[in-house]
Amino acid sequence: MNFGSDENILVIAPGLTERHYWRDLWRYRELFYVLALRDISVRYKQTIIGVLWALLRPLLTMLVFTLVFSRIAKLPAEGSAPYAIMVFAGLLPWQFFSTSLAESSNSLIDNSNLISKIYFPRLIVPTASVVVSFADFLISFIILLGLMIWYQFLPSWRILSLPLFIALAFLASLGPGLWIASLNVKYRDFRYVIPFIVQLGLYVSPVGFSSSLVPEQWRLLYSMNPMVGVIDGFRWAILGGQSLIYWEGMLLSCAVTAIFLWLGIRHFRRMEKSFADLI
Repeated sequence: MNFGSDENILVIAPGLTERHYWRDLWRYRELFYVLALRDISVRYKQTIIGVLWALLRPLLTMLVFTLVFSRIAKLPAEGSAPYAIMVFAGLLPWQFFSTSLAESSNSLIDNSNLISKIYFPRLIVPTASVVVSFADFLISFIILLGLMIWYQFLPSWRILSLPLFIALAFLASLGPGLWIASLNVKYRDFRYVIPFIVQLGLYVSPVGFSSSLVPEQWRLLYSMNPMVGVIDGFRWAILGGQSLIYWEGMLLSCAVTAIFLWLGIRHFRRMEKSFADLI
């Protein structure tokens, strides 16, 4: 059915929302900006603790990992880079991933009033929360620059490729984030599982050590963890020199990231119609 003049026509038809869903994502881009800026403002406006915590958390984790893996376990660094910089190059993408997972998992619940009242593509909400986590990433990057100055470490031309691996980290965070966000709407207790998943992932990912220490026969299997490829890519771009990429593992990590992203979007879209009723 058509209502209105020829210049302003409202079309009501079965399945119209489904057909125009991806077009609506672009149409509602301003809402995406508003949600992202609102959450960033809430986190950092008129607060010192928020910014300090974004700086202290990766710094303290780096100090602990450097002490345990370098001083006590005597594990070698990757290439000629100082061990602290190698650890922090792995912490940057991991912190981005873990923060994104935590923020996106609760994003739909936190915006329940908005979701239950008006229509817009719900995919905007968890995606905006991942962008908010990117703000923490940028703040933590300041520490990396400080470490490079402290150790007088000069990155090579590979640093120019870092945006590609940042984009890979974004996609690796978005896929599981969408899946967990949709599950958290229906199963509220699922949010208690997230800290355990993040903690477990920290130890099975090569954050405090180089992935080159993994035995060759297990390395391809190890790369099924998508964060392995992301972390290796960050280190390759930041450390330069003798830091090498295990390309078979990198391709596998990218493939797993793509599969998780597809599954996350697919599961999210399947449950999206019920969000307003369940939330």
